[in-house]
Amino acid sequence: MTSRKSILIICGGGPAPGINAVISTVAKIFIKDGYRVLGLHEGFKGIFSEDPDIKEFDFHHADRIFSRGGSTLIMSRFKPGKERLNSKLFLENNVKLLVSIGGDDTASTANRITGYLKDQNIAVANIHVPKTIDNDLPLPDRNPTFGFHSAKDEGVRIGNTTYEDARTSHNWFVMSTMGRSAGHLAFGIATSCHFPMMVIPEMFDKTTITFDKVIRLIISSMVKRKILGIHYGVALVSEGVFHIMPESELNNSGIKFTYDDHGHPELGNVSKSHIFNVLVQARLKKLGIEIKSRPVELGYELRCCRPIGFDLTLCTLLGLGVKKLYDQGLSGCIVTANSRGEVTPLFLNDLQDKDGKIAPRLVNIDSEFANLCFQNLHYLEEADYKKAKTYLKDPSEYDFNKILKKA
Repeated sequence: MTSRKSILIICGGGPAPGINAVISTVAKIFIKDGYRVLGLHEGFKGIFSEDPDIKEFDFHHADRIFSRGGSTLIMSRFKPGKERLNSKLFLENNVKLLVSIGGDDTASTANRITGYLKDQNIAVANIHVPKTIDNDLPLPDRNPTFGFHSAKDEGVRIGNTTYEDARTSHNWFVMSTMGRSAGHLAFGIATSCHFPMMVIPEMFDKTTITFDKVIRLIISSMVKRKILGIHYGVALVSEGVFHIMPESELNNSGIKFTYDDHGHPELGNVSKSHIFNVLVQARLKKLGIEIKSRPVELGYELRCCRPIGFDLTLCTLLGLGVKKLYDQGLSGCIVTANSRGEVTPLFLNDLQDKDGKIAPRLVNIDSEFANLCFQNLHYLEEADYKKAKTYLKDPSEYDFNKILKKA
């Protein structure tokens, strides 16, 4: 066992822009204070391995990576089951702090691991850095999770190019983007790109979501634009709509989902945009409406893009915040930073329900911001029925507000 104290950094879940900035900052500030800084490849899988793949950081490596996309530490969605915890990893390296970078599943698992170590009289603090491009962790004052703004920025870049293609070619694109349970990413991209239609799970707060309703919303926008003499557009659908669909809808869809270790459908294995585009084309053909549309999937290309300045600043602050909270003797908490740059702890127990789950932060669909943005969409309303009958036998079936039970 080494006498020199060390910290151990792990990354769980999927990548998000800014991970390397967090790792770099944490490594630099702890090296400066005399600690060994160890990074563990493959997240929790490494902790439960008899032969963990450990990387020791020096200043030069930490300094090379801070502005890069991706993660210098290999990531994994591994969730411990009956595997045996490698306690020797912590004892032999004199680990005093476990720094976990990830979402709520990663935070909860890290908390359980250090609790188990405590039962073995191994004192290891743990501090979690919240990461997700979905922006769905309930941080105070609705502060963003790191990676969200960079992923949105990359999505907007692709979205603007797609919209320009639609305008140039006079056709439509059906686009899908990530967002497991919340529509923040889709909302941000669609609003920034002035897309005429977006579909996010929060819109279905008054009615059950179905494939049919999603298709009718997209066609509502297509017909509205035909009435306006606009023969192109992009409809963006958040993948989160799959997560709130009734099981019967998914079972009858013909899609064979696989599931990750946390029980979530692995939506990366299917093209959501392709599914919706095929369904839209089938409905348009049935209606006798001639509109060309093509699928565009915004997926993994958002996760490892180079972080923008906002996230580089936020991630640097969060990394420094890890050291601040550790020096204060805190453990079992998430490091957060507000708009004034003040670092505060957020304890997992304050976020978890009785089952240990953390409710996701959703788009506030009733906010003034959301309502104003929805006014910029194009969709059918009652005033459009007369003109819409040129294309639809019963325009009320494609009325945006009636589909969502808002009228």
